[in-house]
Amino acid sequence: MEFLGPGEKLIYEMKAPEPKSADEGYMLRALRIAELGRGRVSPNPLVGAVLVKNGVIVGEGYHAFAGGPHAEVVAIEMAGSMAEGAILYVTLEPCNHHGKTPPCTQAIAKARVKKVVYSTEDTNPDVTGGGSRVLKSAGVEVVRGPFSEIARRQNESYFKSVETGFPFVTLKMGLSLDGKVATGAGKSKWITSKHSRDDVQRMRMENDAIMVGIGTVLADDPLLTPRTSDARGSCPLRVVLDSNCRIPPESRILNEGESPALVVVSKSAPRERIEAIKRRGAEVIIAGVGNRVDLKELMKALSLRGVRSVLLEGGPTVASSFLKEGLIDKMVFFVAPIVLGGHGAPGPFAGEGVKDLTEAWRFRIETVFQSGNDLKIIAYPEDVG
Repeated sequence: MEFLGPGEKLIYEMKAPEPKSADEGYMLRALRIAELGRGRVSPNPLVGAVLVKNGVIVGEGYHAFAGGPHAEVVAIEMAGSMAEGAILYVTLEPCNHHGKTPPCTQAIAKARVKKVVYSTEDTNPDVTGGGSRVLKSAGVEVVRGPFSEIARRQNESYFKSVETGFPFVTLKMGLSLDGKVATGAGKSKWITSKHSRDDVQRMRMENDAIMVGIGTVLADDPLLTPRTSDARGSCPLRVVLDSNCRIPPESRILNEGESPALVVVSKSAPRERIEAIKRRGAEVIIAGVGNRVDLKELMKALSLRGVRSVLLEGGPTVASSFLKEGLIDKMVFFVAPIVLGGHGAPGPFAGEGVKDLTEAWRFRIETVFQSGNDLKIIAYPEDVG
């Protein structure tokens, strides 16, 4: 576990190591550059590239938006004729497939780049290994370089999605020092600092979907859109878990904001309520029966829509459901230095919980940040690398 204070040099919530070689220095630069595309490239991965010749950077680039030129192509175009005989440092194995843009391997070979150093493989079944094989057959030296762990963490949502077919789910919670998410009277505005709340807006921008339960909608009537100065067209899908379709047609989610709204109901939801919210422009999907939404069925449906990442902002009931289903890939807790107390004040997870410590869901605390007056704690399930 690392504690990171203000001013630390970070690469996606990780402390950037000190480079011990020129290769590491160039790759770290590529990883930092890749971050410039965060929140704008999905369903594609973040990629950064640095082109070096005779110890001098002659070109660099990053994937700026889905459908736009890839990082390698941007770096090569910047370098021009200097790309010939140069070394390309890239955070992800170059692609060799035709999507919205031509394969990067084609541009690399055409530019006569001498050597490619990549940080980690692209494990997408449609891509994996192809880029390296094609480049080697074209006479380009290809080697796996440093910081694979950082590169995989940087694209954790992409890798989870392409490897499992499920989106990467991040649970966000704001809580007091004594582990309460609201007072006994249900008041939660505002437990955490403005700095932490601004960080949550950034998290919204970076995810493909924002998800809450119907309880949150009925209690707070949230808009669930990113409110940051650099959102720049970010329109994450707004998802409401509402098995019985209780969402009021006048809810802000259904009537305000540019982001699409998706209401998830069960087969038992009244047809007339479904039609009422459809008339407001919302999409409705059915997942599960009875009084519960089938979360795994929902995750598969979201993945088929191209959703790589979900920010879960629901209350204790929704959080508990995802925990029990093993669907939480990451927890981000903002802990404020206040004490709420009270037997009736809820914690972050509802229900009875486990009866014995051996049954506990175990997480590892990866990083702790200072967030205004709060602490930001990032934790992953123990069995996730």
